[in-house]
Amino acid sequence: MGLLKIDESKCKKDGICAASCPTGIIRLQDGGGLPEVAPGGEQACLVCGHCVGACPHGALDHQKIPIDTCPAIQKELKISTEQAVQFLRSRRSIRAFRDKPVDKETIQRLIEIGRYAPTGSNTQLVEWIAYSDKEKIKKFSGMTIEWMRDVLEKEPEAVPFAYAPLIIAAWDIGIDAVLRSAPALVVAVAPEESGNGMVDLSLALCYLELVAPKFGLGSCWAGMLRRGLLNSPHLREAIGIPDGYPHFYPMMLGYPKYGYHRMPERKPPKIAWR
Repeated sequence: MGLLKIDESKCKKDGICAASCPTGIIRLQDGGGLPEVAPGGEQACLVCGHCVGACPHGALDHQKIPIDTCPAIQKELKISTEQAVQFLRSRRSIRAFRDKPVDKETIQRLIEIGRYAPTGSNTQLVEWIAYSDKEKIKKFSGMTIEWMRDVLEKEPEAVPFAYAPLIIAAWDIGIDAVLRSAPALVVAVAPEESGNGMVDLSLALCYLELVAPKFGLGSCWAGMLRRGLLNSPHLREAIGIPDGYPHFYPMMLGYPKYGYHRMPERKPPKIAWR
């Protein structure tokens, strides 16, 4: 078949698929017939699946996104506004983890969910590096500490955070304030050709961290390790970030030691209405 296959017995010729196509490559034959791809349009297809997802009749199939791989949205699973607000507001950064490993299957499942986050032009270039070995993760904390020590010694004015001496002092008495003794670590990365790389991988990590509590897990963006990775090629090599991948951010994962029972308030938004 061509890029699109239309079930003529289901198609209502309503043009919803054409109106939903981000690149406008779908048109109706003779201005009101069955949908078709405009000449030369196949090369402009983003393979986003909007056409398959938007058709309320299940009449359109896509060669690269078969309809049988696109499950229908179940209305009974939709959440209310109040549920959505509580779900988002109850998200917390977790910095105290139980001494319990996170199995690779669970990490794999979280990453599988994270891949559904939007990406610029649907490029889907986000890749992942995952660790579930606590000792390896502790080594990365130690390498970050050594990078901090080196900066403090050679360029104290260039220290990225004022509390670096406290982080180092904590490490020296056995407290890991870098990666919090997390049992798992994921690093989302994107290659140089990804013009939207940092946004894409940040959205993927947001998806992952929001769904993590439903698997009993907590997460925290590893900002100190991120600073180390930005400034230490040795640390980047140890983590396994390939050359040509300038976009990256690490995230800790683990089972929370403590729960939360209230949703802290935040500053009101500053809005400039124009």
